[in-house]
Amino acid sequence: MSYFVYRTHYEGPLSKRVRRLPDATVLDWFRRAWAAVADDGRWDATAWIQTELGGDVYGLHTLFERAREHGLPAPNSWQELRDLLREHLYFEGDLRVDEHSVRVHTDDDEVELPYFFFDDTLVAARPDAVAYLLHDDWPLPDAPGAPSPDGEGMTHAVLLTFYDSDSICWQPPFVFPGVRLPDLAAHLRATTPGPKEWPGELLVLRALVAPEDDDLGPALGRCNHWPSYEASTPEITGGHHAAHEFAMRALRNGEPDNGRDPSRTLLRSGAHLAQMSIHMHGFFGHQQWFLFDDVWVGQNEDLAGSLLRYATDWDPFDLGSR
Repeated sequence: MSYFVYRTHYEGPLSKRVRRLPDATVLDWFRRAWAAVADDGRWDATAWIQTELGGDVYGLHTLFERAREHGLPAPNSWQELRDLLREHLYFEGDLRVDEHSVRVHTDDDEVELPYFFFDDTLVAARPDAVAYLLHDDWPLPDAPGAPSPDGEGMTHAVLLTFYDSDSICWQPPFVFPGVRLPDLAAHLRATTPGPKEWPGELLVLRALVAPEDDDLGPALGRCNHWPSYEASTPEITGGHHAAHEFAMRALRNGEPDNGRDPSRTLLRSGAHLAQMSIHMHGFFGHQQWFLFDDVWVGQNEDLAGSLLRYATDWDPFDLGSR
C-alpha cells in the first residue's frame, strides 16, 4: 500500500488530507496515472486527481498535462520519476524524491502546501515520522490513568499556528520543564514571562486561566473566543491578576476576527493531553493546539515524535534525498 498526505489549511480540523492508495509503491501510482493519460484522449488531469486523492492538489495536474501534451513515456524507476518531476511538475518550493517517497513543498500565493507520497516500507522504517502524518481523525488519543514516571516531568506545547503566508514551522514546539499537564494551570498563574519569551497564544492562554481553574479546559474555551491573535496586547504580559482582568474585559468587549466561528472549534482537555482545533479564519479554517506531557509521550511515543517533527519542518521525513 502507498499513501498520500496533503498538508492544507483549507481542509478539516487537522488541516490535512490523508488518502490510502492501492498501489504497492509511489512509482506504481504515477505509472497508473500515466496509463490513464494514454487510455483516454479526453482525460481530465484535475478531475482524475480529485477522484484519486480526494480533492485538488495544487500544481500536480501540470505533470500529467505535460505528459499528454509532449507524449512523455511513463517512468520505469524512481530515478526516472524524479527527473520527470523536476522538469515537468509545477511547484514553488522544494522537491525531494527517493525510492520510497515523493515530497513536495509549494504554495498557492496564499499559504504553503506541502504534500507527500510514500509507501509501506517507509511507514515501517519511520513510525516517528508518519504516526501523526497519517492520523486523519479528531481527536488524538489521551493517556488516561497512565502512571507518572519518576522526576518532575515536562509539558510540550505544539501550536500549529500561522499568520500571513508563513504557514509552516512558524512556531517551534515550546517546552515547560519541570511541570506536567495537571499542574500547568497553576504554573501559568504563578509565572510572569517577558513579552518575547512565550508565543502569543501561550500568553493569551496564561491570561485566560482563571484563579479557580484546576485544568486548562476552561481557559482553552475562553481562548476560542479571544478577539484577535494578530493584535498586540502587551497588557497580558504582566502579573497574572492584572493580565487576567484585562483579558476578561477584552473577551466581554470584543468579537473574534477574520470570520472565525467559535462554534466550529473542537476542544478536548484530558489528564495528560489538552488539544484544540480552533477555527481561526473564515477562509483558511482551523489551526491546532496540542499541550501534552511526558506521561502522554510515554504512552504515545511514535505519535508524539511525529507531531514534534511535523511542527518543526515542512518535511517530517527529512531523509536528505534529492
